[in-house]
Parts: sequence; C-alpha cells; structure tokens
Amino acid sequence: MNEYTARRTPVQRGVAAWNAILGPQPAARVLDANIVADFCVVGAGFAGLSAARRLRQLVPDARIVVVEAGRVAEGATGRNSGFMIDLPHDLASEDYAGAGDDRQVTALNRKAIGFAAQAVAEFGIKADYFDPVGKVNGAAGDAGHGHNVSYAAHLATLGEPHKMLDAQQMRELTGSQHYVSGLFTPGTVMLQPAGYVRGLAGGLTAQGVDIYENSPVIAIRKNDTSWEVVTAQGAVSAGKVILGVNGHLESFGVAKGRLMQLFLFAMMTKELDAETRVKLGGADRWGLTPSDPMGTTMRRIDGGQGGHRIVTRTCAVLRPGMRVRDGDLARARRVMTRKFDQRFPQVKGLEMEHVWAGHLCLTLNGVAVAREIEDGVFSACVQNGLGTARGTLTGIAAAEAAAEMPSEIADFFAKEDPPKRLPPRPFSDIGANAVLRWREFKARAE
Repeated sequence: MNEYTARRTPVQRGVAAWNAILGPQPAARVLDANIVADFCVVGAGFAGLSAARRLRQLVPDARIVVVEAGRVAEGATGRNSGFMIDLPHDLASEDYAGAGDDRQVTALNRKAIGFAAQAVAEFGIKADYFDPVGKVNGAAGDAGHGHNVSYAAHLATLGEPHKMLDAQQMRELTGSQHYVSGLFTPGTVMLQPAGYVRGLAGGLTAQGVDIYENSPVIAIRKNDTSWEVVTAQGAVSAGKVILGVNGHLESFGVAKGRLMQLFLFAMMTKELDAETRVKLGGADRWGLTPSDPMGTTMRRIDGGQGGHRIVTRTCAVLRPGMRVRDGDLARARRVMTRKFDQRFPQVKGLEMEHVWAGHLCLTLNGVAVAREIEDGVFSACVQNGLGTARGTLTGIAAAEAAAEMPSEIADFFAKEDPPKRLPPRPFSDIGANAVLRWREFKARAE
C-alpha cells in the first residue's frame, strides 16, 4: 500500500484516573510543522515509548519522533490495572494457563520487566511506580478455588514459585471476608501505570526524543524515499515508521476483520481518610486478579502511588467501532459498585471519584501483530489484554526489526500465525457480547 488513512481516531470515555491523581502535566507539544526524522513512532503508550527507548539504545545518533493522538498516559496506559505480569496469563482460558510454550512466554515477559526496570533506574522514575511485589489470584468460592488449584498445578509443572493463601491470610491482606483462598505469585510488578509512562516519556525527551501530543495521525503516505506521517497541523517525513497503536491498527486498514475491539471498565474511590482505612483493615498496598479471568480485579494503593484508594475493574463489552456507549458505562458503574460493596460491606456506599472505560484488543488465536507490514512500516500492536508486558515486548521487537538488529523477540512474533478472521458481522458482535455476558455471570462471585 502507498497510503494508510485513519478511518477513526481514539475516543476516551471517563477520566484516566491513574493520570488524574498525579496532577497536571506540562503543556502538550503539538506537531504544527513539517519535520524530518529517521524514525517516527505513532503512539506514546507502552509499545510506542518502549520502541523509542530501544531505538535510542540501538541507533543513538538517530532522530526519533513520537506522535501521540492525545496526552501521554491519558489513553489505555492510564486506564489499565497496572499489573505487569511475568507468568502465562491467557484471558480466554478458565484459569490463565496458556496453550503455547509457557516457558518461552514467561522468559520474554521477564525480558520486558527487566527492560522496564532498567528504564526506571536510568530515568529516575519513582520506585513506588514500579513495585515488584507480586500479585494474588483471589477466589471467592469453590469454583474459583478450583481454578487456583488448577493453575497452581500448572505452575508446578513449570517449576514456578507460588503459594496458596487461606481465607484468614486473604482477610489480613485485603481486609475483606469475601475471599476463601488466594494464589500468590512473586514475579508480577505492580505499576502506577501513568507514573511509569510519564517517567518514560520524560526520560526519552531528556535524551533528545521528540514527543508530540494532541496530534492524531490522519494518514501515512509513501514518498519516493520515505514515509510521510500526516497530522492535522503538520507531518513527519521518516525513513521508517513504527505503529504502536494496538487495536487502532485496524483503523489504518491493517488486519481488518481480524481484531476484537474490547473495552473493560474500572472505577477508583476518592481518597480514603484515616477512619475509612481503619474500617477497611488489611494492607495499604496490594493487587488481586480474579481466579476466573472474567471476574473482578481489585487494587489498593497508598500515598506513594497517588493516594490511599481502591480500584475495581470488571465488565467487558465488544465494540468494533471502538466507541463505548453511555449504557455500557452506566451498567459497568452499577455492577462495579455492587461488587465493591460485596467485598467491603464495612464501607458500603463509599464515594467513587472516577469511572472509566479502557480499550484493549484481542485476536481469536491470541497472537499479536508485531512485524514489518510493509517495507519500512512496522507494527507493534495487538496486546491481547496484556498491554504492560506485551506492549513493551512488541515495542522492543518493532524497534529491533526497524534497526535491522538480530532479535529473539522479533523472531518470536514473526513466527506467530496470522490473526484468525472473525465471523461476519453482526453475528460476531452479538455472539461475542452474549458469551462475555454469560462468562461474566458465571464468574459473578469472583
């Protein structure tokens, strides 16, 4: 193709709470001129900024430009739950166990975590924003406990450390009597995702990477010797382009009819005062994923990560147009409020300060689209709901491929099968949302 035209640009619903609780950022630098670069990265999330950092390492004298549709940390990076997970974590499974080579995937995830840890040290990112404390899979009933037992057995076959927690230990950790057991694994890093990404952007800027915000790309065109990345007010002429836009890859006409555009929903409490924290009990900082992937994720954070608050995340809906409806957000608020109150009846009715939707993208066969899609254009997209670790990996892979460097990570993604084609619409939309509702109902206690 000689031109990729954006059929849509990102639309966010609700406040990116992780970003909001950190306070305002410096004014955005908008692309309002025609400039020249060696590499242009589209998207300033985990994938795009990881690609820019890896390019800076590999080609230190190159001019690198990053173009972001909104503000750094206002998109999906400020709307996820902040779990950077090392172990197999297949959201389509019953208990997260993957069907592929889990040892290889785990090793690659740990490379992503190592890459991020080095960035934290190099750029002086606050340690609270990158906390390697592990996570717990919480189980609320017999079915959930069974999932934990099954997943623990899977981890044992991989030789991975883990520990089962009983109901008392779960109460001591969370302050909630809702959970009957938990499965602790030590390798997950708990991020303040907006804080980490802001720090990454700041460090790259200090190294001479030009980051332009509020500059949505409307077209990418092939010229005689380069690619032109066009925004409303300017353009970047670059020899190579990396797309770190996750599901919006389809907006540019790539992998059409093969990407499932999902939204998950979350809410965050107001700042918890001292009296409320006493009522809650438990630790000030912890992260809990549900034993059933369609259950409810919970996180509690403290002052080092933006205030004493609790985050609840659940509900999923397929929206191929990449726009959440008013009814989606209203329903999610009702469901999340009910689930929060079930877990913490001692503070039932606690005020929620932020409710939001976060976009993620999956494929039917769980593969990414991280490869050279045309001479000089590289994709670092489709994270399958694992954007912190997988986004970092696809960004590294795209940078190493673009810099023409030998790359174990790029080779891994290059060997994946293409994404499977989705059933025709509207049947795929109706069917997928029905399945999501059914799985959500089955996992309602979790």
